[in-house]
Amino acid sequence: MKNEIYVHFHPDERAFVDRAEEWIERAANLHEVKKTDFLDPRQAEIVTSLVNRNPAVQVKLFGGYEGAERSRAIIAPDYRYLDDEPEGIALIEVSGDTQGHLELDHGDYLGALLGLGIKRDRIGDLHIHEDKCHCLVLEEIADYINIHLRQVHRVHVLTEILPLAKLQPAVSAMEEMNLSVASLRLDGIASDVHRISRTKIVDPIRAGRCRVNWRVEEDPSTPLKEGDVVSMQGLGRFKVLVVEGLTKKGRVRVKIGKFI
Repeated sequence: MKNEIYVHFHPDERAFVDRAEEWIERAANLHEVKKTDFLDPRQAEIVTSLVNRNPAVQVKLFGGYEGAERSRAIIAPDYRYLDDEPEGIALIEVSGDTQGHLELDHGDYLGALLGLGIKRDRIGDLHIHEDKCHCLVLEEIADYINIHLRQVHRVHVLTEILPLAKLQPAVSAMEEMNLSVASLRLDGIASDVHRISRTKIVDPIRAGRCRVNWRVEEDPSTPLKEGDVVSMQGLGRFKVLVVEGLTKKGRVRVKIGKFI
C-alpha cells in the first residue's frame, strides 16, 4: 500500500508522507485531532491529497490571514466541527528601537528567529515593511520570541505581540523581466533569470536544489507555465507571470517576476 502512495511523490518527500499518513490514520481510527506546525504549500498539498483518499477524515488549512503561503493544518474525523477551532497563531511586530528605515530583508528576520533556536516549521509568513516586520508564529512560542528577540542582523529591535486583526500584509517586491527564450524549459528560463550559463544551471537542478511550486524538480527540460514559482537554492525565487506568445523568429516572449 505504501509503495502505491509513494509513486506519486518525490523520494525526498516520503518521510513527510509517512508522518501525514500517521496523522490521518490516528484521526480515522482513534478519533484524534492533529494540529500541525506550519506547512509550506507543497506539504499542504500532500496533506490535502492524502486526506482526500480517506472519507473518514477532513482537513482545514489556515495561516493567519487570507492567502497565506505557509499554513497550519487541522486533521480531524469527518464529524468534527472545525470552524470554531482556534488557529493557535500569534502576530509579533518587530520594529527598530529608533524610527526610520531598517534596511532589513526577509533573510535577516528569518535568520534572527532561527538563531533563537526556533525551527523553521514553527514560523509562518513574514511581512516585511520599511520600519517593521509582522511575523506569524505558533502561539506557544510567542512569549519566548517577545522576550529574547532583541537584534536582527546588526539592528537593535523591539517586539510586541499584537492581535491577528492588526496584521499588515506586505506584497512581495518583484523585479519584472521580459525575456525572449527558445522554449519554456526550466533550465533555459532559470539561466536567463539568474544570468548563469545553461551548463552551470543544470547541475543544481539535477542535484535536487531546485523546486517548482515547492516540489523538487530534477529534470532541467521540465516546461514551465504561467503561475509557476521556481526557487533555486542560493539564488532565490522567481515566478512566471505571463507567457506572451511567439516572436516573428519563433522565440517565446515571457514576463518573469524575480522576488527581491
